[in-house]
Order: sequence, then C-alpha cells, then structure tokens
Amino acid sequence: MRKALASILSAFFAACLAGASPGLSAEPSAGQKPNIILIMADDLGYEMLGCYGNKAKLTPHLDRLSDSGMKFERCYSTPLCTPSRVQLMTGKYNHRNYIGFGLLDPDETTFADMMRQQGYKTGITGKWQLYGNERQRQLAGGKIGTLPADAGFDEFCLWQVDTLGSRYANPTVYTGTGRSVTLEGQYGPDVFNRFALSFIDKHKDEPFFLYYPMCLTHAPFEPTPFSADYRDDWKEDPKYFNDMVGYMDHLVGNVVHKLTRLGLLENTILIFIGDNGTDKNITFEANGRIRKGEKGTTTDGGIHAPMLVSWKDHIAPGTTSGSLIDFTDFVPTFLQAAGAAPDAYPGLEGVSFYPLLSGDRSKEREWVFCHYEPNWGNYVPKTFALDTRWKVYSTGEVFDLRKDPDEKTPLSPEQLTGTDRKEVGKLRQVIKKMYQ
Repeated sequence: MRKALASILSAFFAACLAGASPGLSAEPSAGQKPNIILIMADDLGYEMLGCYGNKAKLTPHLDRLSDSGMKFERCYSTPLCTPSRVQLMTGKYNHRNYIGFGLLDPDETTFADMMRQQGYKTGITGKWQLYGNERQRQLAGGKIGTLPADAGFDEFCLWQVDTLGSRYANPTVYTGTGRSVTLEGQYGPDVFNRFALSFIDKHKDEPFFLYYPMCLTHAPFEPTPFSADYRDDWKEDPKYFNDMVGYMDHLVGNVVHKLTRLGLLENTILIFIGDNGTDKNITFEANGRIRKGEKGTTTDGGIHAPMLVSWKDHIAPGTTSGSLIDFTDFVPTFLQAAGAAPDAYPGLEGVSFYPLLSGDRSKEREWVFCHYEPNWGNYVPKTFALDTRWKVYSTGEVFDLRKDPDEKTPLSPEQLTGTDRKEVGKLRQVIKKMYQ
C-alpha cells in the first residue's frame, strides 16, 4: 500500500514540476515580493541525494526539485551544526560572532529580523539548538543564547529550545507558551512539517519567510513511520538512516505539494540545503565510490553541502551551477530578493547569489572562507580558504582539490608553478585579511 501511495505521489509531483517553464529573469512579478522558504536537513552531506550521485536513490522528491530548478555543485558550510547555523542566520563568519556551541549571540541581527523589517511574516520550525543548556553556557563562559521570538521569528514550533527531550518519537516541542511540552504518540518531524504547511497556508496572501531546519537526519538513528518496525520494539541503529533520509525527502515533497496546490510556486523561492556532512557512522555509495560520512572534518565530505533552488518561471529547469557558495551568502540573497537597499545592513560578509538564479555570473564569489572553532566534542579547530581548485589552511598546508579531493598529501612550495603560487597566494591573503 505504501509503495502504491509513493508511486501515485511521485507521479503527481513529477507532473507539477514538469509544468515549470524556463525563465530568463530572476525577478518577481511587479509589486510582489517573493516568498522564501529555506529548508535545511541536519547532518546530510550532498552525496546522500540521488541528484548528486547516490546509488540508493532515496530522494525522489528532491531529485525532481533539482530537475525543476538549479543544482549548485559547490556550496560549502562549516563542518558542524551550530557554527553553520550561526553563519547562515547572520551572514557573518564565525570568528565575528560564534560565542559557543548551541548558542546564538542575542546581540546579533538574524535573517528573520531583516526579513520582518522588509515586510515579511517570519516563521521557523524544526531544530533550534541556539538558546543553550547549562553545560553549553558553562563552556561559553556563562554566555546565554537566544530564544526564537528574540531572533525575529513571528511564529515557531521547535525542538531543543528550553530543554532537550526527543526530536523523533514522543517529541518535546516549544511553541512560545513559556515551556516545552512532550507530545505523546506523535512523531516530531511530522509535527514540524504540519506547522510548515499551516504557516504557508496561513500567510499565502502576503510575503512570508519560512526557515525550516529539519531534525532529520541527525542521530539517534531511529525508525520512521515508513519503517517496517516503527511500532515494534527497536534499538537505535545506523540501519535506519536510509529510512530517515527517505522520510526527510517525503516531508520536502509535502511542502512542494502545498505550494503547488495553493498556486504559489511562481512566487516562492524554495531552497534546500544541508548544514554539514553526513554522520561518520554512515556508509554509502555515491559516484562509484564507497564512502563514510565526514561530519566534523574540514575535508570535502564534511563541508560540501547539497543546495537546490527552485522558482517556477524564474529559474530555467534542470540547470547546474558550478559557482562557489558559502553560508554567508544566504542573507544578502534574501535581502536582494526582498528589494532591500544594498547597504541596508552593514557588516554582512556574503555575496548574493540572487543574480546566479537567472544565469548572471558577473558578481559571483571567487573564494570560500571558513573559521572553524567547534568548541564541542573532540573536533579540531581549523581555518582555511578555497577556490574551485586550491585549498589553503592557516597552518600552511596546500591541497590541489582537483587531483587530491580527499586531502591526502599536502603540496610543498617546490611542487607549485609560478601561476599556482599566485593563486595560492590569493587564498593566503583572504585568510590574512579576515583577521585584520
């Protein structure tokens, strides 16, 4: 029955997305600000999606989303969840404002603050993890994080705000009533997805900004409602990871279905990304190689995020971009889409990829920078800059990513030609200027 239903839904979404006609201009209709939905999966590296070469074909809805819009091949996050989220939400690199794991500096202005100032209704659902618990505050020298209402969000339904609890079965959910509650007999990702769909429905006649940082596919690896033993006695096991990826994809499909049914695809920029690489306990096959997740590391598998953008009648379907993107770029992109003045928010460090959506590469970024200071677990702090070929660490290591994508062997100065040294020197200067 489930397979038959999946087949029917697949056919429906294919028909919906096939109707997207190629557009030459990433501009909203006259007088209309586009809605913006940013969906971010948790601990999902790019190679887990079928459109990026995963052999298991777990993501049919996301693969169709790729077919309906633009797939980015070089989007980079930080290797760990909180640093990525802080960078994403503020448009600044982590050495400017990252105060500790599980914390968002309450003095920071977020993209929700900015979008609300641009006339958008703002909502968030899924994982928060930015207010901090006692241990996280202790590690951060007593600093306190931020509650969602103080970060610019009008409406929210979240896990891990004032307490931890479960994100999956019998979830602990915070909705602004002053404390979290446990919802017995429910599945957390379904609760958050229902909020997302309700938010879209509620604000369909006005500009809205929805940030949907999903709880899936982060550990603990537990069965989903699509798993055969969901209601049976079970123990956490990485074998459930594929089910979790599939269910995550199903929930994204629900969002596409809602936008389609309401006729909002033409005026909604829908973006899907991951926050960092896949968990190290997961093994998968992609692009002809057996790989393990690299979350927490600064190698490609730890920082290379999936990124899909769909906007019917504005982005040519089935396009691929090789332009560099990092997580500071989302804030200026959203502001440009909203029609904000370029200098409305000084201090932003990203480069808007809004022009790239219509194929304009005249202002694309030339490098990606990362200041990685996890302040959590046994992860090793590192700083680096990279371009489409070279990667340079602040400690001096240089890698040719075309020949050595896994960073097995750093190059000595003698191995670099004059042109190579010039390009590597540019990246060294990027790192140097970041700390001036």
